[in-house]
Amino acid sequence: MDNEKELIVCIINNGFSDLVMDAARKEGAKGGTIFHARGTGNLEMEKFFGISISPEKEMILIVVAKEERDHVVNAIYKEAGLDTKGQGIIFTLPVSDFVGPQPIPRH
Repeated sequence: MDNEKELIVCIINNGFSDLVMDAARKEGAKGGTIFHARGTGNLEMEKFFGISISPEKEMILIVVAKEERDHVVNAIYKEAGLDTKGQGIIFTLPVSDFVGPQPIPRH
């Protein structure tokens, strides 16, 4: 199946979701959904990632056109990735079905 949309998931320290959304919008994302969450980070995870893990998180879901995915992910990671205070972790998933407004084509 050739998917035309991708879901970008970003898990970031609490209070840094604006960095994620600003970076995503600059690369063509139209919006996202922010959830308040609590991580279950433990000492093993802190050792694995080599960072201190805050339990208070925000999870941002952004649906983008497949061809925009890499640009949006790279922009988010630059502004809010693991090497920043936001300590964001980002992954993407293919969207197998989509119902809703169609994005305005980029020129």
